[in-house]
Amino acid sequence: MSTATTPSATPAPAPASEPGKAAGTPDAAARRGRRTALLRWLFIAPALVYMAAFFGYPLVRNVLMSFQHYTPTTYFTGEAPFHGLANYRAVLDDPLFTDALWHTALFTAGSLLGQFTIGLALAVFFSRRFRLSGTVRAVLLLPWLVPMVVAAVVWRRILDQEHGVLNSALQTLGLTDGGVPWLNSPSVALLSAVLVNIWIGIPFNMVILYGGLQEIPRDLYEAAALDGAGPWRVFRSITLPMLRPVITVVLVLGFMSTVKILDLILALTSGGPADSTQTLGTVTYQMSFMRLDFGQGAVVGNVLILISAVFAVLYLYADRAGSGRTGK
Repeated sequence: MSTATTPSATPAPAPASEPGKAAGTPDAAARRGRRTALLRWLFIAPALVYMAAFFGYPLVRNVLMSFQHYTPTTYFTGEAPFHGLANYRAVLDDPLFTDALWHTALFTAGSLLGQFTIGLALAVFFSRRFRLSGTVRAVLLLPWLVPMVVAAVVWRRILDQEHGVLNSALQTLGLTDGGVPWLNSPSVALLSAVLVNIWIGIPFNMVILYGGLQEIPRDLYEAAALDGAGPWRVFRSITLPMLRPVITVVLVLGFMSTVKILDLILALTSGGPADSTQTLGTVTYQMSFMRLDFGQGAVVGNVLILISAVFAVLYLYADRAGSGRTGK
C-alpha cells in the first residue's frame, strides 16, 4: 500500500524592510543620538536663558558702558557718546583708585586670614563631642544670620569713640586713658572694618569646615593614635590634606563675597575718614551714584570682574591639578 506524502508548507518570505528603517541601521542610531542631544539641550535651555539674561547681558552692557560717556542725561536723550579709553585713563590716573585697590587687597587678605583661621579652630574644637556643643554652635551662628547693614550699625555704636561699649570697657579695665578712635582715625579705621568683617564671616567658615571634618574617616585618627602621632602631626598629616577640597571652596566663596564688599563699609565708615576705607566696591558706588559718571563706575566694576575671573581660573586650575594628583 502506497502512502501519499503531503509536501510541507514553505513559510512565506518576510517582506524586505525598507533601507534605513531597521532598528540597528546607522540612520536609526543617528536619529536616536539627535533626539538625545535635543533633550539635553531642552533641559539646560532654561539655565542658559537665565544666565544670558541676568549675567551675560549685564556683563556685556557694563563693558560697553565703560567706553561711553554715560550720564543721567543719557536716560532722557538716549545718547551716550563713544569715549574710547578716556574713562579708563581717568580712573587709572585717579589716586583714589590706586588707594582703593590697595585697601581692597588688605581688607580681603586680612578678612580671609582671620575668618579662616578662627573658623577652622572652632570647627576642630567642636568636632570633639561635649555637652551643649550644639547649643554653643547655634549661638555662634548668629553673626551670620544678622543682615550685614544691621551688624555694621551695631558695631558702629560699639566702636564709637566717645560713647562706645568697647572704649568704656577698655577704660574701666585701665587699658587706655582715652577713647580709641576706631572709626575716626585713618590709621585704625581699615583695621576696625577688617575685624568687623572677620566677626561676620567666622560662622560661615566654621559651619563649612565642621561639615568637612565630619566626613574624614575616624579610622585614620585611630591608626595615627596607635602609631603614636601627636595632635599637631595628626592635624598636619591627616586633617589638612583630607580637608583640602573644602578649604578651597571656603576660600573661593569668601574671596568672592569679600572683594566686592560695599554695604558693610558704607554703613560702618562711608569710606572715610580721609578715604582710608575706600575699596573698589565703594569707589564704584561713588563714581556711579554720587559723581553720576556711570562710565567710570563701569570701569571700576570691570576691574572687579577681572579680578574675580582671574581668581576663578586659578581655582579651577588648582582643583583640576588636585584631582589629577588623587587620580579622580
